[in-house]
Amino acid sequence: MGEVLSLDDALRRRASARARGMTFVFTNGCFDLIHPGHVTLLREARKQGHFLMVAINSDRSVRGLKGEGRPVQNEADRAEVLAAMRDVDGVVVFDEETPAKVIEALKPDVLVKGGDYAPEKVVGRDVVEKAGGRVHIVPLVEGKSSSALAGRT
Repeated sequence: MGEVLSLDDALRRRASARARGMTFVFTNGCFDLIHPGHVTLLREARKQGHFLMVAINSDRSVRGLKGEGRPVQNEADRAEVLAAMRDVDGVVVFDEETPAKVIEALKPDVLVKGGDYAPEKVVGRDVVEKAGGRVHIVPLVEGKSSSALAGRT
């Protein structure tokens, strides 16, 4: 079971993983309403290495991306749910529109995103590849999205 971490604590975890020769995997998103697509993404991300860090958008950041009425769950609740998942080792919250600063700081070995992203469009790809890492794209689970769930009545 993972933990909700400050960026400083996440950096310490990254340093520890590096010192122990562990592959440090990173993914990010809003993770507003957890659904089977998220579970598949996290499970596949975990298969890419030893330590999975998940960065989530802050409430302010989600509102900027998704509009008023989102997120449905606040950042503390979203982080707690993710941290409780078996495949997740750590969760960190970021307030910017993109996780670029977190990726720059952590320099993960593997950056994982869902199939709605083309590899060349993944934020942080250049940082990760320059540091010798790689991007891994997980195919989407058809018909599963938080936006679709939030739009239901």
